[in-house]
Amino acid sequence: MAMSNVLLPLSIGIAFGFTLERAGLGNAKKLTGQFLLTDLTVFKVMFSAILTAMVGLFWLSRLGWVDLAAISIPETYLRPQIAGGLIFGAGFALAGLCPGTSCVAAASGRGDGLAVVGGLFTGVLVAGLAFPLFLDFYDSDARGAWTLPSLLNAPYGLVVLGIVLVALMGFAAAERIERRQSSRERGAAPGSLALKRVPLALAACALLLAGLAAAVRTPVDSATAAAAQAHAKALYKPASGC
Repeated sequence: MAMSNVLLPLSIGIAFGFTLERAGLGNAKKLTGQFLLTDLTVFKVMFSAILTAMVGLFWLSRLGWVDLAAISIPETYLRPQIAGGLIFGAGFALAGLCPGTSCVAAASGRGDGLAVVGGLFTGVLVAGLAFPLFLDFYDSDARGAWTLPSLLNAPYGLVVLGIVLVALMGFAAAERIERRQSSRERGAAPGSLALKRVPLALAACALLLAGLAAAVRTPVDSATAAAAQAHAKALYKPASGC
């Protein structure tokens, strides 16, 4: 195995964990604030990452540096994934940590992080041993590889613009909610939204790139896309069901 096959994923993992810790997402109190609408850092961090990846991939494809059709997209298995999402959400709300942030918390020496990581591996072990019991459900309700452009029957660039607009409105709403909560804790009347706290330059840049994306077209090679889908199915949903 080439050294780069180990060092690159390791470097990405360390950078990802460091970023989560710097954003405060190794702290269960901050994460549970998402559910209590007192601290929306999770929403802002994750939506920022989604926007960066989405806009970045679009323009990298336009420059010819990335072939979007060659990117593997996991297939949608609707009912199993809804069930998994509900279980994941319940565990997230109860523990205050998700799998990634629990590893960050554990690496930082937090006891709750270590407990959640222990529970995570225990759950994986139990689910693996019981897997034959729900194999049929696991493979049910296949819907193919869903993407927003295909579901909405809309150009990729137009979907990019729509999501950026929704995200910017979400960021503004999150700032307002957090500002109102902070005012309540101080016993003061809520003030107006402080625009200087919002990275207006980044917002304007994202809006500009998304607007330009809506005006151009990204061709997709059908043969390449079909090969990528076959690879995705083998990668994310192997025939053994494991």
